[in-house]
Amino acid sequence: MLKINKHWFDKSQEVTHLSCPKNSCLFDRGQPDTIIIHYTAGRDGERSAKYLAGDNVKASAHIVLDRSGHIHQLVPFNTIAWHAGRSSYAGRSGFNQYAIGIEIDNAGILEPTGDKFKSWFGRAYSKEEVVKAKHRNENTERYWHTYTEQQIDLVVQICEQLMESYPTINTILGHEEISPGRKQDPGPAFPLDKLRSLLLDSREEDMPSVSEKTEAYVDVPMLNIREMPSVQSELVYAPLEKGTKLMIQSKHKNWYKVSAQIEGWVLGEYLTFVNKIS
Repeated sequence: MLKINKHWFDKSQEVTHLSCPKNSCLFDRGQPDTIIIHYTAGRDGERSAKYLAGDNVKASAHIVLDRSGHIHQLVPFNTIAWHAGRSSYAGRSGFNQYAIGIEIDNAGILEPTGDKFKSWFGRAYSKEEVVKAKHRNENTERYWHTYTEQQIDLVVQICEQLMESYPTINTILGHEEISPGRKQDPGPAFPLDKLRSLLLDSREEDMPSVSEKTEAYVDVPMLNIREMPSVQSELVYAPLEKGTKLMIQSKHKNWYKVSAQIEGWVLGEYLTFVNKIS
C-alpha cells in the first residue's frame, strides 16, 4: 500500500526516488490545493522520469507513473515542481505554485498508418492500444493512446494518498484545462471526470461542517497545532498548553480546526469538549 512519509512515497519495489535538486522552493502555507494530471508523450516512464529530473531541463514533475504501474518520484510533495508552465484557471495563473503534478506514461496523440497507429517519436501501436475520441477542447475525433487499467487504478490511489496527507487539496485538473490550446494531456483516453467525481464527491461527504461553535480545552500537557489536518503538516504556532480554551470551527475525520491565539488543526483525541459535536 502506498504511504507518504516526510513528503515522499516510501521506497519499495513499486516506488523509485530520483534526485531532482533543481526544485527546492517550498509551497506557500495552505498549498498545494490542486492535482494536475498529465501524460508524458514519451517513449517510456523511466526515460521520461530521468529526463524530467535532468538539471538542464526546464521541466519536472512530482510523479511519473509508467505503464507497468511503477512510480518514479522526483520531487517531494511539499516542494514546487515545474509541470504546469503557462497556465490559468478559475481566475488563477501559474499553477506550479498551487499544484502537484502527476505525469502518466502515455504516447498521447497517434496517427493512423495502415493497420497501425504511430506516435510522434515513431513507435507503432496496434488498434487494441488505441481509442478514437473527441478531446474536450476540440470538435473532431482523433486517435489516442490508451491508458492501462493498472495506471488508472494507481492514479486513484496516488490521489487518495495525496488528499489524505494534504487536506487542502480540493481540485483535480488536466493540463488541457489549465493550458487549453497549448496542451492536450491527459486527453480523452483518461477518465478525468470520473476521477474527479470519485475522489472529490466522496471528500465533500467526508468533511462535515460544525453547525454550532463548540468549545474545547486542551487535555494534554502540550498539543501541536498544524497548518492542515495531517501529522506531516507544518506547525503554525508553539504547542498549546493544557487547559487552553479553543473554539471549534470545523472537523475532518479525527482532526478539528480551532481558533485560539491563532487558527490551525489539532487532533480531537487530545481535547475535552464542552458541547458534543455530532
